[in-house]
Amino acid sequence: MSATLTFLGIESSCDDTAAAIVRHTPGQPAEILAEAVLGQAALHAGFGGVVPEIAARAHAERLDLCAEDVLGRAGLGLGDLDGVAVTAGPGLIGGVLAGVMFAKGLAATAGLPLVGVNHLAGHALTPRLTDGVNFPYLVLIASGGHCQFVLVEGAERFHRLGGTIDDAPGEAFDKVARHLGLGAGGGPAVEAAARTGDPARFDLPRPLLDRPGCDLSFSGLKTAVLRATETMGGPGAIGPQARADLCAAFQAAVADVLGAKARAALAAAGETAGGVGVFAAAGGVAANGAVRATLGAAAAASGVRFVVPPARLCTDNGAMIAWAGIERFRAGARDGMDLAARPRWPLDDRQAGMLGSGRKGPKA
Repeated sequence: MSATLTFLGIESSCDDTAAAIVRHTPGQPAEILAEAVLGQAALHAGFGGVVPEIAARAHAERLDLCAEDVLGRAGLGLGDLDGVAVTAGPGLIGGVLAGVMFAKGLAATAGLPLVGVNHLAGHALTPRLTDGVNFPYLVLIASGGHCQFVLVEGAERFHRLGGTIDDAPGEAFDKVARHLGLGAGGGPAVEAAARTGDPARFDLPRPLLDRPGCDLSFSGLKTAVLRATETMGGPGAIGPQARADLCAAFQAAVADVLGAKARAALAAAGETAGGVGVFAAAGGVAANGAVRATLGAAAAASGVRFVVPPARLCTDNGAMIAWAGIERFRAGARDGMDLAARPRWPLDDRQAGMLGSGRKGPKA
């Protein structure tokens, strides 16, 4: 096999069916040859959130179309691939299972190596795909289901420095948007409304800033927004300007918390790894302009380079899975037909789970 690797990546952990083909030659920048994301927003619009059963069925119906699309646009056949990478967790188990089973069938049919990828590792390694970042570096993974500061020491070596003890910031964005009647796509909806808002009108809390360390909390902040609307007669009684002001205040509070904890994480990275040259952000929340600006300021204050992938690669996508598959493959990882779909899969399994543990294992 040549040093150049071409991988198909499959992602189906939540409500986006995604596939991409990534090619990499050592010593050269990686190439995303083709990528596709088939969203499901219209399927879940009437339910106030993602319905796992509907998501799983949609993935099963679309995975082959998505893979066929990227192969066609890249001008490749299965015989031109060096491997298939697939999200094997964490995520909604029905969607993860649909992706894993599809990838198994594809790999077995074409006689290709199969590599299971931790979805969070895909986000954590994306700065290497887009910017060629060297190990070690610090990354903030902030999305609808996760929020943690991770020291990335290698393709399979991750050290969690801190994370959320309750809600993830993306989840808080979604719930605030839903409460204020902004519809689905909470992050973009709140950011759009905040552009005309006054962040100083509402005095919202900055949870855990009075405590040392890198842990975060967003549950109380979300509740504070709900209580603020109640003082004005409920979400149906507030006008457009009040709604915009609440969104601006909430967004500013999230950005302030992430910025302060980023400074703490950069200091902790210095103590743990002797310092890092890069601080990166990944996950859907990293696409928020106010958050990016605050994190960038924290990096500048610490004298490190700040890296954020393009917005389309911050949200769930197949390219990050293909790239993580290439990284794992080069590290010697191979998976067989017994690859399991996992609803929970901590990135740093050497530490106790922050959000508790149940029969399915640690949540994060």
